[in-house]
Amino acid sequence: MTQQADLETLYSSDPVVVTVWSDIGCPWATLALHTLHAVAWERGSQVMVDHRAFPLELFNSEPTPKPIIDAETVAIGAMMPELGWRMWPGPDWRYPVTTLPAMEAVQAAKAAAVGGLPASDQLDTALRQAFYGGGRCISVTSEILAVAAECPLVDEAALGEALERGTARAAIHRDLAVARGPRVQGSPHLFTAAGTDVHNPGAVFRWTGSPYEGGFPHFLSYSRDWAEELLDEVALGAPPQAA
Repeated sequence: MTQQADLETLYSSDPVVVTVWSDIGCPWATLALHTLHAVAWERGSQVMVDHRAFPLELFNSEPTPKPIIDAETVAIGAMMPELGWRMWPGPDWRYPVTTLPAMEAVQAAKAAAVGGLPASDQLDTALRQAFYGGGRCISVTSEILAVAAECPLVDEAALGEALERGTARAAIHRDLAVARGPRVQGSPHLFTAAGTDVHNPGAVFRWTGSPYEGGFPHFLSYSRDWAEELLDEVALGAPPQAA
């Protein structure tokens, strides 16, 4: 594999695209993506995001524990109420045991027939809000398609066909193989062709103890400056600069 091809597996070579490695079930990744989109909107610009899967349940060989997500959701939601998050409102048996189907749908939406990269990003945003804000079980295909139906850029029927065929399932495992390497440090990790390489930007926090043994995330501070710098760097809408 050439060096350029190797880099393509890590991030997009398109200078206006931000490659984000994450799991939909990661609150910190959802915070970072919200910040990126919000700052772009405030600047009157758009941001192109290429989502890559960092499937925590495959790394850890278990569903991401609900108590950990609950604790992180409270810590982040208390500091950032504009996110519109809430504690899981339904019974535990409705809680998503896996986020792989949702991440597969995001990958499937990249196909031109479904909507392409903008549709993929719109679906990813909607699925995250459905989970954290709406208490919807995004493990279930019918719920994923119901969320997709609310996304103007997504062709719901084409997405349904892609999920039936499993056309994007292999992409999750290709991403997993790359994510196991040394460059991707966790969820979220952001890259750009211009040089951004940052894990969980802006957030300063620490766990008071092991999350498996009753520890809590102490969210100390958060800065959005990284998003301003990143959007300046990618120079959205500008043609690629000559080398």
